[in-house]
Amino acid sequence: MEVRSESIMVHCDKLPAPVIPRTRLQLWFIRVCSSIVLWTCLVQLVAVGELWHPHLLAGITNRISRVAQLRVEEVQSLPPLLPARKYKSNGILRVSCNGGLNQMRAAICDMVTVARLLNLTLVVPELDKTSFWADPSNFQDIFDVRHFINSLRDEVRIIKRLPKRFNRKHGLIPLEMPPVSWSNEKYYLQQILPLFGKYKVLHFNKTDARLANNGIPADLQKLRCRVNFQALKFTPQIETLGFKLVRMLQEKGPFLALHLRYEMDMLAFSGCTHGCTEEEAAELKRMRYAYPWWREKEIVSEERRSQGLCPLTPEEMVLVLQALGFNKETQIYIAAGEIYGSEQRLVALRAAFPQIVKKEMLLAPEELRQFQNHSSQMAALDFMVSVASSTFIPTYDGNMAKVVEGHRRYLGFKKTILLDRKRLVGLLDMHQNGTLSWTEFVDAVRLAHEKRMGQPTRRKVIVDKPKEEDYFYANPQECLCEGIADCDDLLGPGKSIRLR
Repeated sequence: MEVRSESIMVHCDKLPAPVIPRTRLQLWFIRVCSSIVLWTCLVQLVAVGELWHPHLLAGITNRISRVAQLRVEEVQSLPPLLPARKYKSNGILRVSCNGGLNQMRAAICDMVTVARLLNLTLVVPELDKTSFWADPSNFQDIFDVRHFINSLRDEVRIIKRLPKRFNRKHGLIPLEMPPVSWSNEKYYLQQILPLFGKYKVLHFNKTDARLANNGIPADLQKLRCRVNFQALKFTPQIETLGFKLVRMLQEKGPFLALHLRYEMDMLAFSGCTHGCTEEEAAELKRMRYAYPWWREKEIVSEERRSQGLCPLTPEEMVLVLQALGFNKETQIYIAAGEIYGSEQRLVALRAAFPQIVKKEMLLAPEELRQFQNHSSQMAALDFMVSVASSTFIPTYDGNMAKVVEGHRRYLGFKKTILLDRKRLVGLLDMHQNGTLSWTEFVDAVRLAHEKRMGQPTRRKVIVDKPKEEDYFYANPQECLCEGIADCDDLLGPGKSIRLR
């Protein structure tokens, strides 16, 4: 059949009027309404079909109805988008986070705050893939990126990727630099902001501890908390499995999350070899020398241990837990990676506390398969369980221990026992050499930890020594007094403790 060309011609004077772009709020509303209508029609259609073939369609109807109901509930539960903050962007900030999951988590909170302070556009942060764990996970593999962007849109503009016109291929070379550690807002306003006059894009290639603990305006401190406690939501896959772990543990009653940091990387980094064989100590030393950014090389293990700078061994934790009042009936979840020495190092701990479990024991292999070789995603599961536990005890004050401590304070000062390792090492040695009886040991351990249970307290400030003062994310006190007329009612009278 011949088709005449005139029949398919479109004349310019008949072109439709230009379409006015819809706002994101309109698009969101249309999608919500469309989803509800679609699922409602589908349910009605199946209901009519059931009149014709009731037995055949009964199972299908039930399943679709449940899915439809969940979908409608999900749509209805979606919070409306906050109005976007309107501001002229001074430039684009790229950040590459370094370290493990919780070090990167704190860094992300800091970088959002810096972007807000300087009126920048932030690119979704890049995660470390070159550290000891060599985790290939991207931001969207761990965190819900859409929630992250939308929940902060009233504070800062966040984009998923750098626009092509700012790529090196287009001749634009960004300035790469690590910001100075423990800096306050004056540093960023006076030294970083002017750089955007010359460079359109700045790339912070290190982000750990680049914002001070103290001396930051309250609104910026609260923004750090908002990012940490609200915007950084794990992906549905991680949350589903994490909640399953928590539910399985809670069904058996209260449980203790023990962050047993007796892992190969921690021992090699800290130079702690107490309880290790000569061969193990040599292996750990070789690892320490293999990583050039692990600065300290020659370390005297026993000296480091006497200063309280080593994680407690599994054998030492048996005595400490018993002294603190935990017994054979205590349900213990080991929140950690591979314990150095594997199951052999857990023999004494399991003998004293038979109800010890790990995620690998509670979940089927196929459930964890998607997270294998992704240490940050596995750490996210341990993070969720640790935050939800009845009691949390870290054996070392690393990044996870600190961030979980702060999260538990935010949730109502849940019991977190912060071990005084320097004091404990002395007590353990005296008890094991026979100079301190069991009763005396128990009394001394409990006395040493009466005020180390995660109670409300003011953050310690040490002038000119930010590394030694209390970490903001372990005790975000500015975010814990919401709804309280006077923060002194919660934290006690007086100003923050300042040491010189």
